[in-house]
Amino acid sequence: MAKNVVKMQFPHLLSSYQVGSVHLKNRVIMGSMHTNLEEQPQGFERLATFYQARAKGGVGLIITGGVSPNQQGILAPNRVVFNHHSQIAQHKKITDAVNQYNSKICMQILHAGRYGYHPDILAPSPLQAPMIPFAPTEMTDEQVQQQIGDFVNCAKLAEQAGYHGVEIMGSEGYLINQFLCAKTNQRSDKWGGSLNNRMRFALEIVKQIRANCKDSFLLIFRISLIDLVEQGSPFTEVIEFAKQLQACGVDILNSGIGWHESRVPTIAGVVPPAAFISPTATLKQHIDIPIVACNRINTPQIAEEILKHQQADFVSLARPFLADSDFVNKAANGNSHLIAPCIACNQACLDRIFENKVASCLVNPLAGHETLYHKKTQAKLKIAVVGAGPAGIMAAITAAQLGHTVSLFEKTTKLGGQLNLAANIPGKEDFKLLLNYFTNMLEHLPIDVKLNMSVDAQQLNQYEHVIIATGSTPTIPEIDGIEHEKVVTYQQILSKQVTVKNEIVIIGTGGVAIDTCLFTLKHQQHCDYNEHWGIDLSNQQGGLTEKQITPSKRQVTLTQRKVRKPGTGLGKTTIWIHRQELKDYGVKVVSGAQYQSVTQQGLQISTRKQDRLLPAEQIILCAGQQAHIPEVLAQLTVPYQVIGAADKDTTMDAYKAIKQAVELVYAL
Repeated sequence: MAKNVVKMQFPHLLSSYQVGSVHLKNRVIMGSMHTNLEEQPQGFERLATFYQARAKGGVGLIITGGVSPNQQGILAPNRVVFNHHSQIAQHKKITDAVNQYNSKICMQILHAGRYGYHPDILAPSPLQAPMIPFAPTEMTDEQVQQQIGDFVNCAKLAEQAGYHGVEIMGSEGYLINQFLCAKTNQRSDKWGGSLNNRMRFALEIVKQIRANCKDSFLLIFRISLIDLVEQGSPFTEVIEFAKQLQACGVDILNSGIGWHESRVPTIAGVVPPAAFISPTATLKQHIDIPIVACNRINTPQIAEEILKHQQADFVSLARPFLADSDFVNKAANGNSHLIAPCIACNQACLDRIFENKVASCLVNPLAGHETLYHKKTQAKLKIAVVGAGPAGIMAAITAAQLGHTVSLFEKTTKLGGQLNLAANIPGKEDFKLLLNYFTNMLEHLPIDVKLNMSVDAQQLNQYEHVIIATGSTPTIPEIDGIEHEKVVTYQQILSKQVTVKNEIVIIGTGGVAIDTCLFTLKHQQHCDYNEHWGIDLSNQQGGLTEKQITPSKRQVTLTQRKVRKPGTGLGKTTIWIHRQELKDYGVKVVSGAQYQSVTQQGLQISTRKQDRLLPAEQIILCAGQQAHIPEVLAQLTVPYQVIGAADKDTTMDAYKAIKQAVELVYAL
């Protein structure tokens, strides 16, 4: 009965699909993403374990991170190339691991073109990408033919390595996309000019792969639906291109949204769920092969709605499989409420890739490190966790999963700590999903949760181990008049304990300050994502139109002692979004400020240039946090550790706090 109920809940998501002779057990695709595992010691072994966990978790089809067909096509030095028979054995470690669980796996072939971060890059035309320091060399006709041959060779090697197919990366502004789009293809030979000529490179790759691989070998093409750049491809060209790809033998079309140089966010938390389903659904009406929906699909409920309304034939999820490798199985077994959610923060995945580190996940630090976490002992301990913020909750969950007996103490009536504040910030609404997940897991596991309860040393000393995760409190800077009633903390603002005024000065320009600033600017007013970022999902060229920014009724000034840009230290994938929003809303930034006093009129400061008054009805403190260390520590006679924001020796954010909690418990 239970299984029938679940099937009724997600009948489309869990239904099988036949693509030629290939049977896919459900409509869920794990989308391609680079993990940086390939470049690590024992990288292919780690990658095999990584993909195997997702196959075991029930996904129907996995698409690997991009593999270059030659050295010129790599994204950066030392990235993986697949161009020789000697490399087949490494890839077979991956395919053999996945095949054990009746999932299919395709390898993505990616040629970076002018997006390569190295001096030997090639492109259709010698036009330098805005975020790359190297100018590409324009390909000769002979070089174009060589690139096509290298794509074909790579596909043949993938087939021999046991992959069920390949995905040709034709979107995001990479080489094939550069040939298709007139913006980056200014050639006058048979590879440029008319649409037929600009399509030729991609179509030749597809035709030659189809001719050189078995009919049962899946050929997926990732097509750019909207480029989100000036002079991008109009949708009429996208439709014609899709029809030609189908005619040349493509089995599945995967959606691609936006070039990497686009100034429009496409996967961050500010993007609404399934925001780009419209062009996918439109293209589906013009083709006869299955099409895949992608971008900001992070729950089985969202995925089911897309399939139910026939907007796509498959759904592609990438980061959600970092958050929870068992995404599909949990949905299939009636446990969708226990799926660890992707909250689109990018902190532990994409931001780490930009730092040349292994991708992981804020809500699942084991992701990407599956072979490295091992329980130190089989002993079952009686553990007390004090504090039910993100670090404390994750410590309790992990300890219970490893078989320990766990009690979780929280002095307030609410779980989640500062996650409750984060969930109120525009663009971080998915933190509510994380709060719900934590709550559900605490109910699901044998954890004794004690809310609204302070705990003393006598109680804690009855346990075998104590974990202190009591969080932090806002730093109150020493400024004359700081006790004025117009001075409030970010916690008071984000928890909605105080009314947001119209003329605001914020002390601080870090991540908390920017979050608080955006909260005040957007508080109690509607902001349409497409209008704000100038997105036109109709046939507008490149998918762009003029921005229509709804002005805020509030005037906000950010101040800081140091002379630097606001948000310094935040992740590369989101900081540009925040800075653009500050600019769009006319936020003033005062750097190099020395704070003199708080007065009835506002905040008196001095800079190198002058003394000045910043008029303010409200002054919000975002000047850092202080670890909250409970006095009970001095009276403990049992082993204990301090983690999360309570750890005064560590600069902490949610990712570090949760990771620290998991590592600690595994080390017990």
